Amino acid sequence: MPFYEYICNDCGEKFEHFARSMSDEAECCSACGKKNIKKLFSSFGFKSGSAASGDFHSSAGASACGSCTSSSCSGCSN
Repeated sequence: MPFYEYICNDCGEKFEHFARSMSDEAECCSACGKKNIKKLFSSFGFKSGSAASGDFHSSAGASACGSCTSSSCSGCSN
């Protein structure tokens, strides 16, 4: 099940929504509760390799996660 990113056009909050099905979409902003939200286009990432050996290869290039261009941001788990 995917996470979708949204932005609120009223308060500017960016938030994620866990979709339990393909038709499951966020209905309102998680911060202010207003319904003026827009789904953002986001890339996906994956890691391949062995967890035991620590030999991971990220689809995000130099980044260890798909949400930034750095290899050590607060969202990365490396």
